[in-house]
Amino acid sequence: MSASEKWFDKTPARLFFSDVQAITDAKATLLAAAQSAGADRLASSIENKDDALSDFLAKIMCLSPFLRGGILNFAGNLEVLFDQGLNKRIQSLLDEALQLGSTDDMSEAELMTRLRKLKHEAHMLIALGDLAQCHSVANTTNFLSQLAENCLTSAVNWLLKSTAQSGKIHINDLQDPSKDCGLVILGMGKLGGRELNYSSDIDIVIYFDLDAKGLQFADGQDPTEVMSRFVRRLVRIMQERTGDGYVFRTDLRLRPDPGATPLAINVEAALNYYESRGQNWERAAFIKARSVAGDHQASARFLNELKPFIWRKYLDYAAISDVQSIKRQIHAHKGHGKIAVHGHNLKLGRGGIREIEFFVQTQQLIAGGRAESLRHRETVEMLNRLTDEHWIDADVRDEMTAAYSFLRRAEHAVQMVADEQTHDLPQSDEDLAVIAGLLGIDGVAAFSAELMTHLKIVEKHFGDLFEDGQTLSGPAGNLVFTGGDPDPDTLTNLHAMGFERAIDIWNIIRTWHFGRYRSLSSAKAREQLTVLVPNLLDSFAQFGQADETLIKFDKLLAGLPAGVQLLSMLNSNRQLLGLMSKILSSAPRLANIVTARPLIFDGMLEPAFFERMPDHSELQERLNFFVGEGRVYEDVLDRLRIFAAEQRFLIGVRMLTGSIDPETTAKALSALADMLLEKALIAVTDEVEAKHGTIEGASMCLVALGKLGSKEMTAGSDVDLMLIYDAPDELAESNGEKPLAPSQYFARLTQRLIAALSAPTAEGVLYEVDFRLRPSGNKGPLATSLKAFSKYQRDDAWTWEHMALTRARPICGDTQLMERFSAERSAIICIERDRAKTIADIGSMRLRLQKEKPAKSIWNLKMVAGGIVDIEFLTQYWMLTDLPNCKGDLTNRNLNTHGASDILKLLDEEIIAENDREELIAALDIYSKISQLIALCSAEEFDPQNATKGLIEELCAATNMPDIIQLEAHLQEHTRAVRSIFEQYIPLE
Repeated sequence: MSASEKWFDKTPARLFFSDVQAITDAKATLLAAAQSAGADRLASSIENKDDALSDFLAKIMCLSPFLRGGILNFAGNLEVLFDQGLNKRIQSLLDEALQLGSTDDMSEAELMTRLRKLKHEAHMLIALGDLAQCHSVANTTNFLSQLAENCLTSAVNWLLKSTAQSGKIHINDLQDPSKDCGLVILGMGKLGGRELNYSSDIDIVIYFDLDAKGLQFADGQDPTEVMSRFVRRLVRIMQERTGDGYVFRTDLRLRPDPGATPLAINVEAALNYYESRGQNWERAAFIKARSVAGDHQASARFLNELKPFIWRKYLDYAAISDVQSIKRQIHAHKGHGKIAVHGHNLKLGRGGIREIEFFVQTQQLIAGGRAESLRHRETVEMLNRLTDEHWIDADVRDEMTAAYSFLRRAEHAVQMVADEQTHDLPQSDEDLAVIAGLLGIDGVAAFSAELMTHLKIVEKHFGDLFEDGQTLSGPAGNLVFTGGDPDPDTLTNLHAMGFERAIDIWNIIRTWHFGRYRSLSSAKAREQLTVLVPNLLDSFAQFGQADETLIKFDKLLAGLPAGVQLLSMLNSNRQLLGLMSKILSSAPRLANIVTARPLIFDGMLEPAFFERMPDHSELQERLNFFVGEGRVYEDVLDRLRIFAAEQRFLIGVRMLTGSIDPETTAKALSALADMLLEKALIAVTDEVEAKHGTIEGASMCLVALGKLGSKEMTAGSDVDLMLIYDAPDELAESNGEKPLAPSQYFARLTQRLIAALSAPTAEGVLYEVDFRLRPSGNKGPLATSLKAFSKYQRDDAWTWEHMALTRARPICGDTQLMERFSAERSAIICIERDRAKTIADIGSMRLRLQKEKPAKSIWNLKMVAGGIVDIEFLTQYWMLTDLPNCKGDLTNRNLNTHGASDILKLLDEEIIAENDREELIAALDIYSKISQLIALCSAEEFDPQNATKGLIEELCAATNMPDIIQLEAHLQEHTRAVRSIFEQYIPLE
């Protein structure tokens, strides 16, 4: 009898690995380990070239780094297999795992160590049986599940005794601490179904019975607190990584409302939850629920109480839609949209394990209420029973069973390579060959062919299950919006989803189904809406402010001339649905644009929308085409407003989704404004010329200041402008029907431009306009000649006007005049100044702003002490005093820099300490992120107390802060640091 036949029930399957030298080296390494461990029979087997065993072990060592370590570490323990055989040794380890919790005088650290070592040896042996194909998939998963169950039982028994010894509880029987203890510990998912994979989490829920006979809580102890601490210790024992690894990762998220409930819940509260709020997906989860530790009798009573919740007496066809909804979400969010081999997810991908499980569980939910035989936990056995009950044909059973076996073995192989909790096949052929080799398949091509066959079969049968379409049902349960009175279950489900005013929501959706809006008057639109509603409600609930978001969507539907196009888009593109929900819940400013122009979503359907911004020439071409169709002046201006709103929306969406950063957003909004202002100026000029003619030899240009000048615009920015003109003869007149002198002519043109930009029409306002930064402010003429501008700036301007000039930028008009203005601006900035006077003027102005426009809170990032204004004043100070002293090309580059961040990056340590510069840049970066988001999402002053949940989450995500309190504290640190730096250079009296 060969050594392998002593180990296994039959000759181990052949593994494929072709590197002869690597196999030889592995055998030598194993031989050395065996000799070192005193495993004489193993060493002899290798030396005697027992090919069936030594080749098998050597190839495993070559194919799986993780199992290689296990084989070498446990080389001495492998010797036992010559006496016991593999199955008996595994069983003895399982028995040992079950008894560890009964061992007296064992510390928690000792328990953790022994459980970990025992688990690793058992896992290695189970893997050997799996790869040898001496164990069926059921054998393998049963061994793994029993191992987890026994380790869990030992940990629970040890903890019960430990908690009793601490005086927090009293236990009747310390020799059998779980007896009558009232502790309900249920294995869910694969643990409950005895179907654990090789690297699986264990899903458990834990409840405790306050009336248990064998366990009482000590006086003064809070049972929930005691048991929650008990569970935390249990999780630590099971999953904390030590030098010996871990036992099993433990997941408690299948308990009721895990975000709001303690780790352990009393039985009565749990039953009340499932009776009043339990959802269909929880019904599906409890199909596999099984007592795995604690008080098994109490668990049986609990599950018996839950039977009416899990197994409904009527045929629950609505469950099909629930499961299908979950499956759609898996595909949408996990990216497994097609069948593949390289990188395919064996669990969640199309044709994968989850589809087989759903195939079974859906039919159990439908029929299990009437047919008790369909209430079994194990997938393969359920396929047999579904066949026996005539729910599926025998050939479907056979094909799904074969696919399940192959996919589970492949899943195990993927996980055995490095002990990773993954279900993804490798991307490369080289790594796929490893998986094929472990499965005993010769080559990637053969493996791929067999895999594709199984995946396609599963996908077909799973798809056939849902071929009859959908019902109005969502992840929270049935959603019925018909009849004269609200359906109680629907109201309960709406509440569970997060809608606070469920009756109002029910009435709104009922109104939709009556087709009272124009957009829903057609049967096709209502059909699209019926399919969309479950996902729509779920999407709204995900982003918070669910009621308000749905009301905004109702307003959108009410304003649509037709609804089929938008509803079809949302049904066919779930990413678009999620984005719309995010906009409606988080960004009121963008939401207002959407509700006014719903078809604006078309722009986001371009394949590259989130990957790149249109460049200047693309955007200019679109603008020219759109505006070029305007026939009259008013039409042109309205088209500019429409184009502006749509493009600002699309820029905002890109920022909201993280496709572009705040700096790119600011530049994009500024570039859009440049383009629109140029078109508006051309339109206004044509109108003025039609009435007043032109002035021979005169020219003009439009100059941007403020945020537009520095290319730092936000969604809520107005535009600071100045119109500069040059007329060779100030006494000349225009040559039109109503001639005007140059000063009147360009003043009239400026008036028309202001009206064109800021007058409200049916299409809104293009931009709010501010011309107060022109020479002499409101007292000066609306349009200024270059000569007058130069004289005023050189002779009469205040320091603050030169500060404003640092951000001046000509944006459109006569090219030569723009160049002349830029040269004169640079010259004015370079005028030698009295540093002390400049500092005093800036300090005085900052104090005056603090008095006249005090910040109400730290969230007024512009005006708060240490905020944006402080940084802007500092950079403008350096722009006027230090940067002009730079030499050569650098001087020109410095003077043509407008944004505060860009200016700060030019400063060297002679001007500002490196730490101070880095702080100012970091502060400005976070200020800009927050300011851009707030301006994008809301036209109101930000107040965390009143802000939407969505906006607060966006702010925290953008700044990598866990919550708004931490973000506010972080801002306070920055404002204190910035104000300190400001006062180093600009002392405030």
